[in-house]
Amino acid sequence: MSTIPLPPAPGSDVYVSLALADSVVSLPGEHRADELVDPMAATRWLVDHGLVPTGTALLEYCQQRLTVLRGHLRELFAAAVEGRAPEADAVDALNSALRQAPSAEMLEYTPELGFHRGAAHPLTQLVEHALARISEDAAALLTGEGASLLDTCQAPSCDRFFVRTHARRRWCSTRCGDRVRAARAYEKKRAAAS
Repeated sequence: MSTIPLPPAPGSDVYVSLALADSVVSLPGEHRADELVDPMAATRWLVDHGLVPTGTALLEYCQQRLTVLRGHLRELFAAAVEGRAPEADAVDALNSALRQAPSAEMLEYTPELGFHRGAAHPLTQLVEHALARISEDAAALLTGEGASLLDTCQAPSCDRFFVRTHARRRWCSTRCGDRVRAARAYEKKRAAAS
């Protein structure tokens, strides 16, 4: 497993659920990159996405809950892209996460930040709140205007999801598009040489 940072897929800056689904990705040569590889990495991911406050430290149990939700999101997004019914446990898991925590953040005031919103809960409730927000985001993506634009990268060995920015887009990043075009050019050159 690698923790190589990848360029964000289109739509992952708008949909945090898409960013979570793409926090693990297959790479060429049967490698994988995982942004949630351990509790510290999972904490950093949640902090970077504004889902928990700085200074939070996840336990292994919380990291596992996040990775389990990620697996369910990948199943739901794959079902949407493939036009098939999703596995029932994926839908149940998303709904369970939605029911676990209130979606509203508390209003807080500190002299440093002024008025701001935040989840002032014990760690497990912070994680439940984050999972609920991610699940709400996924439900909005799957039922909203972006649902028909959700797609998977067509590059061999890449399994990332993205929201198409135009009808002809087939890859999650220029990295994948360049890799496919280079492979095509190599095959064409090899075929011409033989």
